[in-house]
Amino acid sequence: MGNCCSDVGGRMAAVGGTAAITGNQSDAVDMYLKSRGIHGILSQIELSFSATNLRDRDVFSKSDPMLVVYIKERDGAVIEVFRTEVVLNSLNPTWIKKYTIAYHFEVVQTLLFHVFDVDTQFLNIEVKMLKLEEQQSLGEASCALSEIVTKPNRSITLDLVRRVEFVSSTHSQHHGKLTVHAEECFSSRTTAEMILSCLDLESKDLFSKCDPFLVISKLVESGISIPVCKTEVLKNDHNPTWKPVFLNIQQVGSKDSPLVIECFNFNSNGKHDLIGKVQKSIADLEKIHSGREGENLFLPTLVRHDWENKILKSKLFVEKFSQTIQHTFLDYLAGGFELNFMVAIDFTASNGNPRLPDSLHYIDPSGRQNAYQKAIYEVGEVLQFYDTDKCFPAWGFGARPIDGPVSHCFNLNGSNNYCKVEGIRGIMMAYTSALFNVSLAGPTLFGHVINKAALIASQSLADEARKYFVLLIITDGVVTDLQETKDALVKASDLPLSILIVGVGGADFKEMEILDADKGERLESSTGRVASRDIVQFVPFRDVQGGEVSIVQALLAELPTQFLTYMRSRDIKPRI
Repeated sequence: MGNCCSDVGGRMAAVGGTAAITGNQSDAVDMYLKSRGIHGILSQIELSFSATNLRDRDVFSKSDPMLVVYIKERDGAVIEVFRTEVVLNSLNPTWIKKYTIAYHFEVVQTLLFHVFDVDTQFLNIEVKMLKLEEQQSLGEASCALSEIVTKPNRSITLDLVRRVEFVSSTHSQHHGKLTVHAEECFSSRTTAEMILSCLDLESKDLFSKCDPFLVISKLVESGISIPVCKTEVLKNDHNPTWKPVFLNIQQVGSKDSPLVIECFNFNSNGKHDLIGKVQKSIADLEKIHSGREGENLFLPTLVRHDWENKILKSKLFVEKFSQTIQHTFLDYLAGGFELNFMVAIDFTASNGNPRLPDSLHYIDPSGRQNAYQKAIYEVGEVLQFYDTDKCFPAWGFGARPIDGPVSHCFNLNGSNNYCKVEGIRGIMMAYTSALFNVSLAGPTLFGHVINKAALIASQSLADEARKYFVLLIITDGVVTDLQETKDALVKASDLPLSILIVGVGGADFKEMEILDADKGERLESSTGRVASRDIVQFVPFRDVQGGEVSIVQALLAELPTQFLTYMRSRDIKPRI
């Protein structure tokens, strides 16, 4: 999600941004996420490079090093994406050329670095024309982009190694070190804050006023509009004033890039009625604010065989306009904030006997992961880079431990007092062990594990720790305690906590989507209290199984904006 938020009742409602993923995954990921109203965060990162103590491969002079950068894609393919200039006669080069890459929180972006000594006879050839097989290798290194951006100074130093088949372990070879430094492009922090309102909206409902909300989209060269921002829904209001929205300038292109602002009447079935729209740039909206005059909405109307824009009496106003520097997700990481991973696994009997191949909990002797293992591994693989101690709370629910009653929140490791396990491998081992030490039972209750996670987040908040918690719940069925779950979620919405829910198996998960407020309506507790923000992301595993979009991409695309929504609504700033 991009840096666009809407403050609701003094609190923030997460909304959208745009994303692009390097390589062929881009279209598949974008299509899937946009179909669910999700838009991944996009930050441009500039990488700079230097090396020390490189091997000297030249006889009469020092090496002439050049760095080549590759990206390893999800399918294992390695693609060259960048080359530096050649630095002459240097074993400690600092390259001038920088590599700019789009950072995506929801995927592990593996970077490979290869330093070459360019032969003297090729020094007059353009770098992009050099044949790498004709140059001498000085060493290679690799890391994930998330490893760099989570460092306090956003720099990482890697040992350069060579692919030598038979190297004696007692004779280490000297190949030098490569330092990679990341800087977030400054333009990605420039944000326009606006308060938008409408006057005299036309009613679309027969027996009540309209329930309006705005969707702001950018227009790309092909003429397609891509949603980047959405306000909250205001009930029964013909003259609405929405809470502030924040539009990232880079996210929409520039201040002069065309935007479409559409006003819809909310319908619970998801088929929202278009009330009217305008097409303006951010610069135009600034002028509307300074001129204090509204802009008439128009509605495309079919007249005979042609579409015409019918001008409406309804008007859009810009009540407030300011341009500020918004702290980004990466600013908070550089300031020492962590994402702490937690997991809760469904052990109800509807999963089937774990010893039988048709069970959702079946552990395949061939090593093929079941849906539970895949979700744990894929989400944990991404989030582990943002958690320094890599010790994760892990629970099960809906099972009967040996000689005990059914528990709806038990420690996965079997301990009565300690819920944490070490690393993703620790979760996997505890999960496998639990399958043979509990009896699957029921029903499916989420309230207990959500409250347990909320307690940990609450304690961390009281200690003023710079932590944000992410609970992954994996389940095969519809939650039985729906209202209790809503109550727990509404209460947890005030805490530094997000909840990811993966539905596995063939159950009808329609009711589960109620917990995910992507369609516009906030959760409401049994006492009438409304959630301060959307903290839930729900994805049925079957929707992404076997496709180019992984379960982790579908789940995590919204998380950075939920994080920023929480931090900004409480005016928590990073220490940078």
